[in-house]
Parts: sequence; structure tokens; C-alpha cells
Amino acid sequence: MSSEMIGLVMLGVMLFAIFIGFPISFTLIFLGTVFGFWGLTDDHFSLRNMDFTSYLEALQISSVMMEQTLSAVPLFIFMGILMEQAGLMERLFTSVQLMLSRVKGSLYIAVLFVSTIFAAATGIVGASVTILGIMAAKTMNRSGYDVRLSAGAITAGGTLGILIPPSIMLVVMGPILEVPVIDLFAAAIIPGMLMAILYIGYALIRCQINPSLGPPLPEEFRATSYWIIIREFFLGLVPPSVLVGFALGSILLGWATPTEGAAVGAFGAFLLTLCYGKLSLKGVNNAVIKTLEISVLILFLVAASNFFGAVFSKLGTPGMMTEFLLDMDLSPYATLLIIMALIFLLGWPLEWVPIVLIIVPILLPLVRELEFTGILADLNNRLTWFGILVAVNLQTAWLSPPVALSAYFLKGVVPEWDLKDIYIGMMQFMVIQLLGLVLIIVFPQIALWLPAYIEAGR
Repeated sequence: MSSEMIGLVMLGVMLFAIFIGFPISFTLIFLGTVFGFWGLTDDHFSLRNMDFTSYLEALQISSVMMEQTLSAVPLFIFMGILMEQAGLMERLFTSVQLMLSRVKGSLYIAVLFVSTIFAAATGIVGASVTILGIMAAKTMNRSGYDVRLSAGAITAGGTLGILIPPSIMLVVMGPILEVPVIDLFAAAIIPGMLMAILYIGYALIRCQINPSLGPPLPEEFRATSYWIIIREFFLGLVPPSVLVGFALGSILLGWATPTEGAAVGAFGAFLLTLCYGKLSLKGVNNAVIKTLEISVLILFLVAASNFFGAVFSKLGTPGMMTEFLLDMDLSPYATLLIIMALIFLLGWPLEWVPIVLIIVPILLPLVRELEFTGILADLNNRLTWFGILVAVNLQTAWLSPPVALSAYFLKGVVPEWDLKDIYIGMMQFMVIQLLGLVLIIVFPQIALWLPAYIEAGR
């Protein structure tokens, strides 16, 4: 068997092992070791293969440990957890709810507005969906809101954390694509806003067509004075906006590296939690432990997938797959649609982590070879654009049955909602996401205009 075919067997075994529930990190290291011993040279299972595979494993894990950009991951996670503890999201939701209480579908606007702000402050999907469910579901039920549309708005709003900077996924994706994280952050802002606008527009149109889906709020949920609205809105919106502005703005303007910007954000979140009286030794301890758990999970996966990808690449399978697709003589956009369809389908059973760390590196050689014209002829632009397409596409992974992790987060905090209704609600917004993905494919400037503008202004 040729080394390229051995790589295909390796890929198939990996997908099968992940699907049936084996731990991803240990599966990748084990398969990389076994298939490296088998196929890296013609001397199958030889001492030479074992030495080379061991060296490759040490080299790849060491290179990940030396990647400075990844040190931003635990800092952004710590920032998000502290912001969650400060209770800013609840305050902002209350203020928007009071301000729009007479508007049809006001709670949908409140949920999606708050989720956009919180996505920029945390980038953690699970936390966003859970908190949105706790805050909004009871009020939506009491106000007679449609369960399916409510579930769709909450889960779709929560997925914005995967796209809007500072997204943990974009930090991880930067070194893989060999694109500056700054460029990915800048490229994700307008698409993230676009998705939020599409969500809000869809909910409002549905409420205009059928007002029973989102009637104006009852009198007991309305503010007794405008001063209450102004105070709650100011206290809920300004602090996280200033924090995100300093952390993200310093990165985009080139004043700080992603790691330094993340450190600023983490320190600012610490101060905000202190100012709001929510800081405690127990809370900080829990935040540190959660940060450690999530960071170790992500970074160990990065190291394991780096080793797996290096063995897979040495076997020559990515080159064979690239040549096969190029020999089909399809247009660049047709090939891109095949890639996006593959990622979309894999997003149903898999989370973003294995797709970004395993599947994307396999597809990268093909993306590099695609002969686009115009703004996409530049390789850095093409890879930045591709990274945003992957991010928008992977939002669907949180909304696509049968896995649809957002459904289980929401069901856990709103047990009275039927899982079938949650699924139907999510799939409505999944269609909206696909529309947004198509718009970014057809109009690459949606993702590429802001990075070019920022670069020109430096």
C-alpha cells in the first residue's frame, strides 16, 4: 500500500474513532504514532520510522508550546469568565427590554443585541447560550412569545461568540492558516455584525407578519421611568464596550499583540468585576480553574493535531487529494463550494476544534492552489477570507441536529421547552446563517475591506 493510501486509512480511522466517542487528543497522538511507524518510509515498522516519528512528535509539540499567539487563549477565556460573573449581561438585557417594551418582537431584539455585545466580550458560545436562556426564557414565556422563534434567537445569538472578536477559534486558526490573528479579527467584525442584523431582521419580519409570535410586553415588564432605562443601559453597555474597545482596539490598531491585548482585557475584566461588587476569592478561584480546564483542553488538542497533521502531510495524502480535485478542472468557486459543503456536513457530528485543527490543515494546500482573480488573487487575502468562511460555516455546527450543542445548553436551563421545538427554531436561523455565508462568498469585500482599511491607516 502506498503512503498516500495509508494516509487515507489514517483519516478514516480518525473520523470513526471520534464519531464513536474516543478522546480526540489521545486518538490523534496514538494514530499519528502508529501510522507514522507504519508509513513514513518503505521500511514499515522499522527502528528508523520509530525514531523519525518520535522526533516529529517532539518537534510539533515543541513548536506549539513556543507559539506566542496561543498564549492569548487562556487570557481571553479568563476575561470572558470574569465578565460572566460580573452580571453585565443581565443588566444590559434588562435595559434593552425596558427600552423596547412597546415594540413587537422586542425580546428578540434584546436577546440578539445582548448576545452580540457579549460575544465581543467573551467569545464563549456555551456561556452565552446558557446565560441568555436563563435571562430571557421566563420573560418570553410570560409574554406569550413563540417557543420556536425564541429558541432560535437565543441559540443563534449565542453562536456569534464563535465569530465576533475576540473569538478563541480565530486565535487558534491564525497560526494554522499562517495569517496574522489581527487580520482575522478585523475581517470577522463586519461579517459578525451582518449575521446579527440578519437574525434581528428575520425575527422582526416574522413578528410583523404574525404579531402573535412576539407581542408587546405586558405592563408589569415596562419601566416606570426613563431614568431607570438610562441608568441600566449605561451601566450595562458602557463598561463592556469600553473594555472590548481597549482590548480589541489596541490589537487592531497595532498598539499591542493579541497576547498583550488579551492581558489588557483580562485585567479590565478583573477591575470591572471588582467595581460591580462581584469579586470574591471563591469566584476568582473558580474562574482560574475553569480557565485552566478549557485552556488545557484547547492547547493539548492543538499540539496533538499538529503532530497528527505533520504525519498526515509526510504521508503525502494532502497533495494527492489536492491534485485529484484540481484535475477535476472545476472553477475555483465550485471547488470552494465543495470544501464548504464538506465543512458544513462535518460540523453536524463534530465540534469546531477537530475541524479547525485537523480538517482545515488538510484542505489548506487546495485553497492555496485555487486560482481566484481580483482581490482574492493575493494569498493572504484569500486565506483570511477562507478563515472567515470557515468560522461562519462552523456557526452552523452549533445549530445543526443531531449534535447541535446549543440545543442541549438551552434545554438544560429551560427544561420546559421541548427539544423538537428548539431544533425547529434553530434550523430557521441556520438557513439565515447559510444566507450570510453565501453573501460573504459572493462579496469577499464584506470580510476583506476592514483589514485593508486598517492596514492603509497604519
